[in-house]
Amino acid sequence: MDEPVDPLSLEVAEADRLRAELAMDAAGIGTFDWNLVTGELDWDDRLVEMFDYDPATFNRTIEGFNVRLHPGDLDRVTHALSTAIATCGDFQAIYRVCLPNGELRWISARGRTLCDPAGTAVRLLGAASDVTSQHEADQSVARVLEAMPAAFYSLDPDWAFTYVNAHAQRLLQPISGDLVGKNIWEVFPDTIGSPFETYYRQAMDTGEHVTFEAYYPPPLDGWYELLAWPNPDGLAVYFTDITTRRQEIERATAEAARAAQAAARLALLAAVTDQLTGTMQAETAVARLARLVVPTLADWCVVTLVDDEDTAGGRRTIRDVGWWHAEQAMLPVVQAYARDRIPAIRDDSFLLRALQSGKQTLVEGDATAHLRDFLQPGSVRELLEQLAPESFVVLPLRARERTVGLLTLFNGAARGSFSPADLTTAGEVAARAGQALDNARLYRQQRLLAEELQHSLLTAPPQPDHAEVAVRYLPAAEAAAVGGDWYDAFLQTTGDTVLVIGDVAGHDISAAATMGQLRGLLRGVATTGDPTPAQVLTRLDASMDLLDMHTLATAAVARFEQDLDERRRGVTRVRWSNAGHLPPLVLQPDGTISELASPRAELMLGVNPDTPRSDAVISLDRGATVLLYTDGLVERRDADLDTGIDQLKQLLRDLGHLPLQQLCDQLIDRLVSGRPDDDVALVAVRLHRQDRPRPAEAGPQRLPDPIPDEPHHPETSVHG
Repeated sequence: MDEPVDPLSLEVAEADRLRAELAMDAAGIGTFDWNLVTGELDWDDRLVEMFDYDPATFNRTIEGFNVRLHPGDLDRVTHALSTAIATCGDFQAIYRVCLPNGELRWISARGRTLCDPAGTAVRLLGAASDVTSQHEADQSVARVLEAMPAAFYSLDPDWAFTYVNAHAQRLLQPISGDLVGKNIWEVFPDTIGSPFETYYRQAMDTGEHVTFEAYYPPPLDGWYELLAWPNPDGLAVYFTDITTRRQEIERATAEAARAAQAAARLALLAAVTDQLTGTMQAETAVARLARLVVPTLADWCVVTLVDDEDTAGGRRTIRDVGWWHAEQAMLPVVQAYARDRIPAIRDDSFLLRALQSGKQTLVEGDATAHLRDFLQPGSVRELLEQLAPESFVVLPLRARERTVGLLTLFNGAARGSFSPADLTTAGEVAARAGQALDNARLYRQQRLLAEELQHSLLTAPPQPDHAEVAVRYLPAAEAAAVGGDWYDAFLQTTGDTVLVIGDVAGHDISAAATMGQLRGLLRGVATTGDPTPAQVLTRLDASMDLLDMHTLATAAVARFEQDLDERRRGVTRVRWSNAGHLPPLVLQPDGTISELASPRAELMLGVNPDTPRSDAVISLDRGATVLLYTDGLVERRDADLDTGIDQLKQLLRDLGHLPLQQLCDQLIDRLVSGRPDDDVALVAVRLHRQDRPRPAEAGPQRLPDPIPDEPHHPETSVHG
């Protein structure tokens, strides 16, 4: 008898499969299955799209693949596939794809050959992803390497050249032309069994870099000094021709040291760029620079920031925010020195002179004595004596003609002064740090301005007698600090309450400004002649077209109406129209949830001003709640929109008993935790469970008569 299947095991397997699919979706990975018996090449939709094929016409053969393959990569990729099939092994390649529109894409592919019991290859399965952006980033690094005076090349794990800079290409020209894609042991057969192979394989096996000298016979006929280090992509190699100075041992050793220092400085700049790029928390990132530059550029370091605003006396305040020392035991001393030195320095100190002039200040000897003369007597002088700098340089962090910080590097007597290469690299570090700080300052100013603009436009709602209105707005937590989301709530002259929710395309000050225009236009339209929601949206669309606004926006407008009979019965009509926005939600007093969804979807604003728009009507009992919201409340990077709306509905069911203000706060807290990916705007109305007459001095409430629709705006009634 067959053993019973464990449902839990099936559930786990299905979960693993689903996670794998989600991971591939997130990574943009396509899959392929090549039947080596029938020749059929089965691609999934993502891979077909990656190669810009039409799924209906793609012939699903290896020839169809080769048509898109760059001619320069065809032989190499074909050879790799043939080798994998012949050996029942793995396939791996990075190649270019030429699209019909002339675009060039870089594709990274991996595969594995499946064989039958007789050892014959029958299928080749694999996956591929678009690495064009990564290749472009690599090209940026390549430009740096091309400008280097040292020869450089890199090898992949299969010992094929992946990059050769111009200097290396010239030195190796007697052997071959273009080396990229060729195997080093095949192109340079005399490396086999030589120190080249021994040390290269040692570096790959141990994960540690190697430095050595080796001779290569004719046609190169030269001695080379090499520095090779492994990395996740293979092996990187710097090499220098030392044929003419082979006998000069000391010179050769110094050259190796300079090459190593050049590599360290290059790595330092890469680390600095990585730390400063992609973050608006630039002050924190710059404070950590001290740990990066020590010991590559100096024995110890202090990083100083300059505040944006001047003090009352016109002097800009400075503060030390980062420090580091190459010797662990000296870190507390540097920390204490950085804590105490700013209050102790004189106005004519080297630091303040560099701040005022914006120019580098270098002292190459007797630095301790020079610095002591510009410090007030006290403990900070004793700390300086313990640190005992022999030389130092102050580098202003400059951007847009202003100094935003200072980087001070110190060397002890053993290390001596700074080399020209050290100063050049330090200057580049300072320039990048200054730019990052200034970008962060401008970002803060722009964010503050945008938020002030946004909040100035989103006013407090009215509080009509028959209902309570609550509004919320929360800007995105990331760099897109403000956008085009908006809400509005106001009364028409009939006494009807109108709620509006909208979203202008974009996430910047321009979007916020456009939102302000649309909000003002909508208010003007809605309060002139008391039009219905559909009429409001139609006239707003026409105004946008007439004013040539060139923007797209979604909006939903709901009007709460009540005649005398409805008031006596405790019923309120909600008339609404929707221009491409998410459907508002209704929470009934009995806890049921429904959507204010029209029978047909209607276009967003800014597409076609002549599009017909319709009103829909629903009757609500006292105690009902209506919620209008933007997609920032429910849309997530890791989940689709429907899932977010379902979560919102469930929360409304669970929390609908709360007071309206508390309900809105809880919805935002639980759905976005106070840090939304996108702007969040919502407006909610709850019909009072009993009449709440106005105070006597406010006068009697004027109840509106129904306003008939215009002939070109059909009305659909929806009763809930």
